[in-house]
Amino acid sequence: MKRIEEQLESLGIVPVVVLHRAEDALPLAQALINGGLPCAEVTFRTDAAEASIRRITAEYPDMLVGAGTVLTVEQAERARDAGAKFIVSPGFDPEVVDDCLAKEIPVFPGCITPSEIAQAVKRGLSVVKFFPSEQFGGTAAIKALAAPYTAVRFMPTGGVNIKNLKDYLSCDKVIACGGSWMVKADLIETGAFKRICEMTKEAVALVREIRG
Repeated sequence: MKRIEEQLESLGIVPVVVLHRAEDALPLAQALINGGLPCAEVTFRTDAAEASIRRITAEYPDMLVGAGTVLTVEQAERARDAGAKFIVSPGFDPEVVDDCLAKEIPVFPGCITPSEIAQAVKRGLSVVKFFPSEQFGGTAAIKALAAPYTAVRFMPTGGVNIKNLKDYLSCDKVIACGGSWMVKADLIETGAFKRICEMTKEAVALVREIRG
């Protein structure tokens, strides 16, 4: 089985999902799968996150489902117990990172400074999140940070969309992009899963065009 990092790179996009109702989890997962993107980063911003992850991983065990916006060790443990295959944090929290490493679950902490990247490298991490990407310089900043840390690659999230996706995925220091444009909350809440599927297909086609 491919490592999580390899799976993410092959997909190119990680849909960042906010679910307010656990009952929306399965139709959303089906829409993403049908769209050719069997992956989701379910953010722990809502009370429905844990149940949503549990439902998706039970129904679609082969889908690459992670937990995002993980701020505490307790959240990381709940996400893991629900079936999350990887953990993503908006910033670098040593306690969360160390707990995930101890429990042997892939973790991608947010790093936007050399000091944060140094802490990630010290712990053996080779892939980190870059958030919020557009606000902190996008690919120009990523390339600058990657210069001294040649073994580190990034998952930019925040402001990534269909218009600038090519800029990001053309950068060899970007493993995959986190994006929410195809899974916006209003689309989920109104049950527009057909539209989500269509937008996902468009994104997948663009990834293939960019990366070949």
